[in-house]
Amino acid sequence: MRQKIVGFFFLVVLYFFGACENPNFSFDKTKLDSIINKYVQNNSHPFIHVRFEDKSGNVIYEHNSINRKFLAKEKINGQTLMRIWSMSKIVTISLFMDLVEEDIVSLDESVQKYIPEFSSLLVATDELGVSLTLVDSMKNICPFELKTNNTKMTLRHLINHEAGFYYATTQNKCINEGMAKVNLPKAENSDDLISRFARLPLIQQPGDSHFYGTNTTILGLVAERATGKTLNELIKSRMTTPLKINGLKYNLNLNEGLLPRFSGKNDSLRFAHDGDFDIFGPDFPSNSLDNNIFLGGEGMIASADGYCDFLRMLMNYGTLNNEQFLFPKTVKEMTSPQTQLENDWGYNGYNLWVTSDTLRKLGVGDSDLWQGGGYEGTEFWIDSKRGFVGVKMSQLHPIPKDGHEFYNEFRGEVYRQIFAYEEQYGEAIQF
Repeated sequence: MRQKIVGFFFLVVLYFFGACENPNFSFDKTKLDSIINKYVQNNSHPFIHVRFEDKSGNVIYEHNSINRKFLAKEKINGQTLMRIWSMSKIVTISLFMDLVEEDIVSLDESVQKYIPEFSSLLVATDELGVSLTLVDSMKNICPFELKTNNTKMTLRHLINHEAGFYYATTQNKCINEGMAKVNLPKAENSDDLISRFARLPLIQQPGDSHFYGTNTTILGLVAERATGKTLNELIKSRMTTPLKINGLKYNLNLNEGLLPRFSGKNDSLRFAHDGDFDIFGPDFPSNSLDNNIFLGGEGMIASADGYCDFLRMLMNYGTLNNEQFLFPKTVKEMTSPQTQLENDWGYNGYNLWVTSDTLRKLGVGDSDLWQGGGYEGTEFWIDSKRGFVGVKMSQLHPIPKDGHEFYNEFRGEVYRQIFAYEEQYGEAIQF
């Protein structure tokens, strides 16, 4: 009799603990899929592909929706290569910090040490000598004055977008026209690219302010001069090959192609026309097999799978596939406050935006997400607290009005599900 009572008690305890054990979290795929589908079916995107991976590389969510009015037969998946534009920047910065770790370069060194062609750069100002970024309305200063640059430009200025380089999309028509005229993407090689940059004025004295532009491309050129290797060679030899990252590179192979470009100008989705994309002026970076210039801020192509692998390296504080690429302290430096420190939405690390609690309060995300995006509608985020990364891929600029809220609505639903689980079970999810 005593044995039966003990046995019964054991079964009750086992049942109790089994019933209280938290179930494994998984996303409600139906709800997330429906948001993606909605923003493709409303003709605001030609396609959307979203992929999440955990810290080990397991796919924990993936879905794509394709607008067959524009892409009748194309197959799009996690291996499809796409132009990622400014999502190249954090790749180049990561590579550059690897050089810093090896004492090949130092962030407080002068840019002119590596690019003496910049020793005579001028600065665009108003008639009083005030940099265009510091005047009340730069669009009214056209034509502008040219003044001598009296400030040492450092590699840190480049990495923090404080050096004075820009795109052909500023508020100043004269600055934009000057950049379009030198046509940077048509440079034959890195030396030619540098000579074209040297013909342009800076938009500010180095250190005047944070001004987003081609600073990271200059950083890549410094890396080339410091090592004697092209940025393409450096990315391959130092990063993608040892870390076993496939689907993150500069040039296409013979059997590879890219999806068409799409425009949402005038809030109507269509195939892009010549002149629709004016970030450099008339032309785009090339990804052809014979391309010889490697724009560190704009020029890479990637698949969702390949870019997630890169993001996992950052999330794992410098390690991927049992290979250490960066020291943990370096990743912490890259994600620590650097610029835009008074912004209610977060702050900038080394061109890696770290969100504040504003996203959570508005129901569109969480705090401490590391995120960024690219010119043709690509976006990413890293949730280092929970251990997963996410990318959204499309090929579209600008996004029509009906598509503006996709990222917030989708990410908002992701975190609504996460928060609901964490509140119910009283513990943070760990993927």
